[in-house]
Amino acid sequence: PYPSGNLHMGHVRNYSIGDVVARFKKMKGFNVLHPMGWDSFGMPAENAAIKHGIAPKTWTLDNIENMKLQQKALGLSYDWDREVATCKEDYYKWTQWFFQQFYKKGLAYKKEAKVNWCETCHTVLANEQVIDGACWRCDNPVEKKDLSQWFLRITEYADRLLTDLDTLDHWPQRVKLMQKNWIGRSEGTEFSFEVPSINERVSVYTTRVDTIYGVSYVVLAPEHPYVERLIENAPNKAELEAFITRMRNMSDIDRTSTDAPKEGM
Repeated sequence: PYPSGNLHMGHVRNYSIGDVVARFKKMKGFNVLHPMGWDSFGMPAENAAIKHGIAPKTWTLDNIENMKLQQKALGLSYDWDREVATCKEDYYKWTQWFFQQFYKKGLAYKKEAKVNWCETCHTVLANEQVIDGACWRCDNPVEKKDLSQWFLRITEYADRLLTDLDTLDHWPQRVKLMQKNWIGRSEGTEFSFEVPSINERVSVYTTRVDTIYGVSYVVLAPEHPYVERLIENAPNKAELEAFITRMRNMSDIDRTSTDAPKEGM
């Protein structure tokens, strides 16, 4: 768990269930690995430490110790000799080692990309952490921001991942379909349309190039580099800029939702 300082009833419920399963397997003669670990890095620890006027390390380790005592008081049968905490060097040195291997193999690279940014928490948020345009933690507005960041070339393995799904005979079809949709490979045609007002061409992609003669418009994302140039001399420029800002600050989940109304200008 995250070491917030005290267990709550959700912890008690989940850990009791896991403990019952571990004890049952032990009684059946299985050699059970039953450790406990602490997800102890991140902004919550820093913000709590700032609020209480103490160092994040002190705050985090004290919370771990208190929650460990509570777990022991519950009688949970963890192997405390195998305890891990992500904030300790003997753990994160291995995540750093893995990153080095990715980098050496050309699988880790750096580029600038859009992120969800909370100015109050001074951190990046996952799409799932943006709720109605606000930070899940502090409820303040979230903005889209360009940030230089690291990426892993998981697309290098897309074909292998898709092909090997067919060998997983015991996986539920529902889960395999979710994996296929997540990988998202699509076969189609890329071509371009002329944009005379700025003397450029815009690339588009479709899986049904045979429907090209029925095209009525092309949609540009608000972050597209041509957008600013296209609205430069528009009579309703201020209105367009307000719309673009609102769209940019929407989460990707909201943007791609099939239930949301389609908007454009």
